[in-house]
Amino acid sequence: MADNTTHHYISSFFLVGIPGLEEYHFWIGIPVCLLFVLALLGNTVITVTIRLEPSLHQPMYFFLSMLAINDMALVSSTAPRMLGIFWCQAHRLDFDLCLAQMYFIHTVCIIESALLVAMAFDRYAAICIPLRYATILTTPVVIKMGLVGVARAVLMVLPCPFLIKRLPYYTKYIINHTYCEHMAVVKLASANTFINRVYGISVALSVMVLDLVLIAVSYIKILQAVFRLSSQNARSKALGTCAAHVCTILVSYTPALFSFLTHRFGKKVPPSVHIIFANLYLLVPPTVNPLVYGVKTKQIRDRVIGLFFPNKKKTSEN
Repeated sequence: MADNTTHHYISSFFLVGIPGLEEYHFWIGIPVCLLFVLALLGNTVITVTIRLEPSLHQPMYFFLSMLAINDMALVSSTAPRMLGIFWCQAHRLDFDLCLAQMYFIHTVCIIESALLVAMAFDRYAAICIPLRYATILTTPVVIKMGLVGVARAVLMVLPCPFLIKRLPYYTKYIINHTYCEHMAVVKLASANTFINRVYGISVALSVMVLDLVLIAVSYIKILQAVFRLSSQNARSKALGTCAAHVCTILVSYTPALFSFLTHRFGKKVPPSVHIIFANLYLLVPPTVNPLVYGVKTKQIRDRVIGLFFPNKKKTSEN
């Protein structure tokens, strides 16, 4: 029992995992573990490559490095807990630790969105105003953009755990999920949660709508600039520099939109389907992003080949 100042009367939550698929938890844990390892490995390679290669010390790659670090933080905050549930039957999670995980996950997701906006602006500046690119996106400006993205996420999510702490939790403690998601925790409260729901949906919508609009505006400007180019080769080259970023946007926002909409409006969607997509939203983008940038970006691809296969690089140069 907690004292009257904290209002909650349960000490921990019980994370079910994926309801209805409990007998398959062990097997589900295998791809989760694989995605976790690949995400850590891929993003570490991207970060180290950018750090070691002077030619990659450019705004585009600084943002990519931030994205890689953010992705490693995201999978590290979720995958170990999922594996604990699937493989070790570690379903119990302390009340405050649950709120901490919830806060960290949502904060990192909002930072991810901000970085995608920053990368869209980087492509806009590089293609639409190339002569001013180096003076606009200086290293201090890139750092400030990253810090603004972090500050926005930290401040927007900060009220959520405090709003939850004021709610009483008497008997409901079972979360039908693999991690502490905001709405899943709010729904268990034994009180009116209108403020929590309104604030949660306001944050989610404001971030998603604002960031998607900014990304869309950037790409509208980019397409206008590209189609003004007379050379087909120049058009292909300009659009090619955006390919990896567009893939990252699709991989990041598609499962996020599905998860957001089904959690609030998809009453007929089975809980297991919603939770699987929620897991994919957290695990797949961090795994796919380094692969996409490694394949689509020649500078990174060449440097990685040089790191792991130095003889092959020398042969190709000769």
